[in-house]
Amino acid sequence: MSGVSKMIDQYGRNIHYLRISITDRCNLRCRYCMPQGVKFVNHEKIISYENIVKFVEMMTHLGIDTIKITGGEPLVRKDCASLIKQLKAIEHIKKVTLTTNGVLLEKYLPDLVDAKVDAINVSLDTLDLEKYQKITGFSCLNSVLKGIDQALEASIPVKINCVAFQGNDDWKALVKLAKDKKIDVRFIELMPIGLGKKYKTMNNEDLLAEITEAYPAIQKDNQVHGNGPARYYHIPSWQGSIGFISAIHHNFCHQCNRIRLTSQGYLKCCLCYDQGISIYDILNEQISDQEKIEKFREIIFNKPKEHCFLNEENMTEEHMMSSIGG
Repeated sequence: MSGVSKMIDQYGRNIHYLRISITDRCNLRCRYCMPQGVKFVNHEKIISYENIVKFVEMMTHLGIDTIKITGGEPLVRKDCASLIKQLKAIEHIKKVTLTTNGVLLEKYLPDLVDAKVDAINVSLDTLDLEKYQKITGFSCLNSVLKGIDQALEASIPVKINCVAFQGNDDWKALVKLAKDKKIDVRFIELMPIGLGKKYKTMNNEDLLAEITEAYPAIQKDNQVHGNGPARYYHIPSWQGSIGFISAIHHNFCHQCNRIRLTSQGYLKCCLCYDQGISIYDILNEQISDQEKIEKFREIIFNKPKEHCFLNEENMTEEHMMSSIGG
């Protein structure tokens, strides 16, 4: 196979970041994400770790160097940390991180430390016990908070992801996590995918204005905090920063650097559209690995210019976010 090259799409964007969903299952039932009684796909249809590793090895020849493991909830799948360890060992992979709801973080933290995971994002929308149960359907907030503290003690960088939707005003407590702990707290505008269509997102500009009113000393933070599109702000003397991922009201498609692999092995180039291909269609072809890589290159090259969240009638993606990969 040929050496490593940059994957530049038709709009000149450098695509080097791959998000991999390893399961459509989750141990929570967040009301904007996964309904009670949801039907999961059969286990035999979930992509194997072997095929994930094989695919990532090919993707490195297209310049993919950063991996995010997602779900569903990735830690409910057996040997998640083992997969991270395998991916970390692949030549040219610079970083492998994990997004989790944190419920099983305390249990599997020793394995994640051994795997040398580079960072952990924890999805957390409130610090109020009653509200947490109302949003997620379960009472396990204390376990999540213990897992976060232990990850910090293990010197693993931690970010908190809070979905910003109208009716959830718990930002006042969440931002304070960044005061005395080296944690970045990010607010993500709710995207109209799956159950997200039933809720109205909160404009992050309005949220920033509220935070600024409460903390007038807040200032823009130009440090690099990761691979995503978050805009960061810092409050003097605080250990962490406050971030905003504003997919709806601050379109960042022009700098999109990512593709996604769903838990069923579907290569997806944009959240809005059901555009892509089952990687098995290419991996199983009787052609050389280099020819397979070139077929993947063509799919990624044709990545859409931008999402259509403000024109939902143009969306072709009908799956829930949990099956696509958060």
